[in-house]
Amino acid sequence: MRIGLYPGTFDPLTLGHVDIISRASRLVDRLVIGVAINRDKGPLFALEERVAMIERETAALSAQTGVEIIAHPFENLLIDCARDVGARFIIRGLRAVADFEYEYQMVGMNRALDDSVETVFLMAEARHQAIASKLVKEIARLGGDVGRFVPPEVERALQAKFAGR
Repeated sequence: MRIGLYPGTFDPLTLGHVDIISRASRLVDRLVIGVAINRDKGPLFALEERVAMIERETAALSAQTGVEIIAHPFENLLIDCARDVGARFIIRGLRAVADFEYEYQMVGMNRALDDSVETVFLMAEARHQAIASKLVKEIARLGGDVGRFVPPEVERALQAKFAGR
């Protein structure tokens, strides 16, 4: 069974993430969405909310493709998470050259820790390349329209988060 791990904080889940999930699901039999518990980043959405967003947005894709898609929280090293879920592939989305520099370093470190796990890069679709969760949150916080950047349920969740601020 080909198992891939697509890690991130997904705070919030964007259409760029959904695009990578959709295309990654064509490469594997099981796709584990590793939801990072990164306390240093101070996420807007609680872990449970992020997991629920992913499960809600991937349910139809999973049913349509027959690929098992699982949201899996993790707080350990990425390579250890890959081992924990049996992944042979770490899937990473790239938006720009700046992403590549960071990812290049990560691949080197992960290969040094376990060279049996490959990293696969997928370029975001052109219309999604500028989308970044950080920018989406800022736009939503300032009352802007984020409907072009996130799924409708995520847009509603962002509006609810910032309604009382």
